[in-house]
Amino acid sequence: MHEHKARGLVSRRTVLWGALAGAAAVAGFGATLSHQDELGQVDPSVLRTLGTAGTGATTRPGGGTVRVERVFSAHRNREVDLVTMAPQADRSGLPVCLLLHGRFGTARNAAPGALPSALAAAVARGQVPPFAFVAVDGGGNNYWHAQPGDNPMGMLLDDLPGWLAERGLGGGDGLPFAVAGISMGGFGSLLYTRRRQERGRPVRAVAAISPALITNWPEMNKRKAFRDNAEWESMNPLRHIDKLGSARVGLWCGTEDSFIDGSRQFIRQARPLVGSTGPGRHDSTYFDRVSPDMVRFIGRHLPSA
Repeated sequence: MHEHKARGLVSRRTVLWGALAGAAAVAGFGATLSHQDELGQVDPSVLRTLGTAGTGATTRPGGGTVRVERVFSAHRNREVDLVTMAPQADRSGLPVCLLLHGRFGTARNAAPGALPSALAAAVARGQVPPFAFVAVDGGGNNYWHAQPGDNPMGMLLDDLPGWLAERGLGGGDGLPFAVAGISMGGFGSLLYTRRRQERGRPVRAVAAISPALITNWPEMNKRKAFRDNAEWESMNPLRHIDKLGSARVGLWCGTEDSFIDGSRQFIRQARPLVGSTGPGRHDSTYFDRVSPDMVRFIGRHLPSA
């Protein structure tokens, strides 16, 4: 077996979590550890992502799973976490919405704490058909574009479909039907939408929560994520709205968020299907509050919807 292919299979460090709380009990959702990591303990960031408290675990019949796996990315030349959140124990055949983490984040904390419960509740109530969110480690401060020796966008475009297809996710081609992201991940989700459009394989929907849409180079340059202004401008979603193609766009940003100016500019120019601004900061309180809206928005654009 090819080395990269072998590393893409479920590793010994797979962490299987089940189950999502039912529609009514969303104060937190139960999790059962079937395989601990090599340290023999639960990564606290996984617990925060899943919205659980402490290290207790309960199994709820009819719940779903969150699975953490290690896979090898040829484009990043390293192993990365692949996290799948599904509203049901059997995830086979589920359409996938790619979920991109924020700056200095990881796949394990890509999701707001309320997102898994929001997904489970929306499916249980019949508000959306079943689908899965999938997150992957993209690097701490690269805004999801290629850096020397590390190409997270290439990973999303070329490595990820194979991983999903191997797991029976995302249809036969393993392509996510949608993409979502928070902060830097919101920037990345719009860039990914553009790249998919350029390849002739467009996404159906893109959801950006508090996207890092910075409006001037001096501020962007503080993040040391782009070589120069020209490189940033070549990828800045505010400069390439016309390249998003037919994707349905949803954007949410709090009015006390430092990225509100860029978000408002995007809403004015792009006229997205959803352009929501309201009270809120760049924090988990706001992200949790809008997560149910984001789930319903994504769910309306499934291939079968």
